[in-house]
Amino acid sequence: MTIGPDDVRHVAALARLAVPESRIPELVSQLNDILSHMGVLGRVDTSSVTAVAGAGDANMPLRADLGPPIALVHPIASFAPQLRDGFFLVPRLATHEDSGDDELSE
Repeated sequence: MTIGPDDVRHVAALARLAVPESRIPELVSQLNDILSHMGVLGRVDTSSVTAVAGAGDANMPLRADLGPPIALVHPIASFAPQLRDGFFLVPRLATHEDSGDDELSE
């Protein structure tokens, strides 16, 4: 796989980066060098290498979640302005606007 100037422009647009046209050839070269190096690393035989703990198939075993829940010092209602069915009601974050009380009481 090779990267071309249109690929760099497309990724820059997706990332909302202003990349000057004069830098495009340099970025194309650098990205193709990186991909070339990744291709070399992909050909290395790692079948006899022991996996690192916490990565891949040798992940850490999970322990059973035992014991009673820890009692809270303050009632759960004191952590949020409003609750519904034991869940915190918070303003919608996707719009970055103050949603007001009407959305919280739906």
